[in-house]
Amino acid sequence: MSQENVELFYRAVEAFNRRDLDALLALMDDDVEIASRIVVIEGGLRGHDGVRRWWQNWLDTWPDYKVEVLEVRDIGDVTLAALRNLGHGAGSQVPFEDTIWRVDRWQAGKCISWRIFTNRAEAFEAVGLSEQDAHADS
Repeated sequence: MSQENVELFYRAVEAFNRRDLDALLALMDDDVEIASRIVVIEGGLRGHDGVRRWWQNWLDTWPDYKVEVLEVRDIGDVTLAALRNLGHGAGSQVPFEDTIWRVDRWQAGKCISWRIFTNRAEAFEAVGLSEQDAHADS
């Protein structure tokens, strides 16, 4: 089942990159919980309305935002991914590039939660892997 989750994760990234909100929502559970990188500002987001709100806020700020998958690990009902993000600010055209880690939980072919981490060690810890595991294949 976990390889299926990796494939679902790739489908979600592809849907986002081609700006297909309906395809992305089709992969999200009705009650999906989202902890985006700006959770402090926007609060926790829940459900399809939360995905729509995140989508609008993020793309209003970074209209050409693109996600590149660097690696995805399957860990049972969880995917752990390293992502490179690229884009430009809407008003300033200031370039944006960073690497983040994302932990998605899957159930019955739907994402039930996703959370962003700014460093690998925290993401690995969130899925029960050690700092040593985080650096094992570096």
